[in-house]
Amino acid sequence: MKNNREIATRTYGNLLERIAEILNQAKTRVIREINRAQVLAYWAIGREIVEFEQKGKKRAEYGEKLLIKLSADLSAKFGRGFSAENLRLMRKFYITYQRSKTLSWKSEDEKSKTLSWKSFEGPKSETASPKSLIPQTPSDRFEPQLSWSHYCELLKVEEALARSFYEQEAIQNNWSVRELKRQINSMLFERLALSKDTKAVMKMAKEGQIIEKPEDAIKDPYILEFLNLKEETSYTESQLEQAIIDKLQYFLLEMGKGFSFVARQKRITIANRHHYIDMVFYNRILRCFVLIDLKTGELDHSDIGQMNFYLNYFKENEKTDEENDPIGLILCARKDDIFAKYVLGGLNNKVFASKYRLALPSEKELRAKLKSLSLLEGKNGKEK
Repeated sequence: MKNNREIATRTYGNLLERIAEILNQAKTRVIREINRAQVLAYWAIGREIVEFEQKGKKRAEYGEKLLIKLSADLSAKFGRGFSAENLRLMRKFYITYQRSKTLSWKSEDEKSKTLSWKSFEGPKSETASPKSLIPQTPSDRFEPQLSWSHYCELLKVEEALARSFYEQEAIQNNWSVRELKRQINSMLFERLALSKDTKAVMKMAKEGQIIEKPEDAIKDPYILEFLNLKEETSYTESQLEQAIIDKLQYFLLEMGKGFSFVARQKRITIANRHHYIDMVFYNRILRCFVLIDLKTGELDHSDIGQMNFYLNYFKENEKTDEENDPIGLILCARKDDIFAKYVLGGLNNKVFASKYRLALPSEKELRAKLKSLSLLEGKNGKEK
């Protein structure tokens, strides 16, 4: 009898876990569908506002008065969420994404059923039936995959190429709104674009960050503002390393796609002498180890030799036949680009040197460099 009770208890526990998982999955699905429906509704509201304004006066003050009146009436009828500022965002959302003409929504279980809003050509009746907002599904449509809060952050990015990049990265990497905001503020797209030609930047804007070779995974500079270290104060390499370990989640986000942490102060022993690698990571996309050496000073040729030594050891003793050769990254506070070009050239191993910064970059500084790529000015930077 006792054994039967124990079996029943274990069986019940399994039943409870399975039901809990069903409910959690259902909750996640409902939240996802609500978020998507909300984005669709706000896009359609933005469209209605724009089309109404185009029928009347086009003066700015007219538009502001309309939004204030709409805000008051909608808030009285539907409650919170319809401030004049939110209505401005809905209008901007429609204007920004109206090239797609259509937003469509599909449930997870009923892929064949589609709810769509489409921009109609020509005038519409003021008393149009709600059914007129649900035409037959067109082939060319934009399906929102982020929450309204995500799109609110994306709307702050004025350049179409950068906005497209952040949108793709947020979708592919499942960024939270906080992570998306941090990457926009640290100008991730602009930093990655500095090392690419115009064709590669255009591709990155459409598809997100593409990592096919070691160079694609390296940034310069790396922005470590989350460490809360002051640039003007002195700190040791050990303190820098400890600060990174304490904020490892943020550091991995800054490192980019495919990185996972392996070890700190990795010891290797040669001829009865111990040597220590500051940090070891692994990139599953590149299928290789990434060794990181931290330098609070300026890049020196001895740093290159040391990293080359680490890589030779890892190639012979750590990597498997299925893995690619390890790469090395020296993070330094200062770097002379001409010196780095010559000292890094001709090595058998892949060694990179990047600066790190403890504060967000100057937007003016990065924009000035990007103008040479004709992204912010000229035909490639304009929305079509």
